[in-house]
Amino acid sequence: MSRNIRILAVDDSKSTLEVLKRNLVPAGYDVFTCGRVDEAVALLEDVVIDLVITDYRMPAASGLDLIKHVRANLPDVEIMMITGYPSIPGAVEAIKDGAGEYLAKPFTTEELLSSVGRIVERLQRRRVLSSADTPPDNFGIIGTSPEMENVFQRIGKAAASDANVLISGESGTGKELVARAVHYNSDRRTASFVPVNCTAIPDSLVESELFGHVKGAFTGAKESRAGFFEVANGGSIFLDEIGDASPTMQAKLLRVLQSKEFCKVGSSIVRTVDVRILAATHKDLRRMVDEGTFREDLFYRINVIDIHVPPLSERGDDLLVLINHFLAEFSRGMHRQPPTLTDEALQALRRYDWPGNVRELENLIQRLVVIVDHDTIGITDLPETMRFSLPREGSVNRTLEEVELEHIRNVLVMTSDNKTRAAEILGINRKTLREKLKRFEGMAKQGE
Repeated sequence: MSRNIRILAVDDSKSTLEVLKRNLVPAGYDVFTCGRVDEAVALLEDVVIDLVITDYRMPAASGLDLIKHVRANLPDVEIMMITGYPSIPGAVEAIKDGAGEYLAKPFTTEELLSSVGRIVERLQRRRVLSSADTPPDNFGIIGTSPEMENVFQRIGKAAASDANVLISGESGTGKELVARAVHYNSDRRTASFVPVNCTAIPDSLVESELFGHVKGAFTGAKESRAGFFEVANGGSIFLDEIGDASPTMQAKLLRVLQSKEFCKVGSSIVRTVDVRILAATHKDLRRMVDEGTFREDLFYRINVIDIHVPPLSERGDDLLVLINHFLAEFSRGMHRQPPTLTDEALQALRRYDWPGNVRELENLIQRLVVIVDHDTIGITDLPETMRFSLPREGSVNRTLEEVELEHIRNVLVMTSDNKTRAAEILGINRKTLREKLKRFEGMAKQGE
């Protein structure tokens, strides 16, 4: 497979180019090298390249300039950036959003080959989907159901505009994929797509993370740093799980969305910014507005275009399409032929509710491909959660509480007792899960 992959390495350091070539050629890759961005641009006009590996800092044009050129003119080419300056303000974020992978110098041979391997897998996956006559208007998202066709239409309309977008849907449905599809099919595609996890930023760091800070602004600020909005200037910011944003974060977001201006922490210089907001949530923001837990003015700022991503349980035969896709994908990684599923196994999977949606399906198929040695996957190969989704005699005689606690137990089995993951699948927090488990233990003791 890898011998057909052509890689262009771009770095002003001859020693780095030699290291890349010395490690990649024996692995079966065809490697071309350039010392300048303009040389690379010229070569890309004459040679079909699959992957560009570029340095961050180079004379004249930079690696980021090369990324923008490739994204604008060669959208099918994969990109990996290497840098000896991982602490440059905003560099890591920009690299992650503009390239498929990035490596900090110095890197080991294992790290290099692992990163290249991940990119090649994505490249080959895309080629397989293309050869399978995947509809061209699917934006790289797999699905043929009417529900997903509606999503694709909304993505197309959103990509053709510059309005803010609110993407709703359960956890694991692929909201970030939709956001990336909107960005990379819009006029902003050559600029950065910056994901922000709204649940992961404490109030004390909100302003610094969003807008950046100057050197000496606070204890520990040893150098200036670009914030998310500066990194995303000209591009898009993806506010993931905005329903979990604190009141402080909501206020800061509203201010910059209204004025399109901000100041770095420790600076009085007002900076203007041109950023499109792509927000996502699994919560009902309208209800949160009514309850007073989410700002109404912010809600109307972000909810100009709405896209609802349906749960997997409502996507009909998309389940089978996704099963076949994941079986083929993970089997390639294991260098084996894709196993088949028995009718009983398929029936169990179709009756299952899929609380974790596509993410849960992907994890399940990967586990089956890795663990199951035989060529046919049967009902007994599935986790207990899936087997219990089949109708059983006497199941209608159980109380609602018994059904709920059994489902919790099955999800814990499915996640190997990972309570954080189980809570995510169940759509509750860890504290609520612990309380339900205590109640379950109490019921069990009463039955003894």
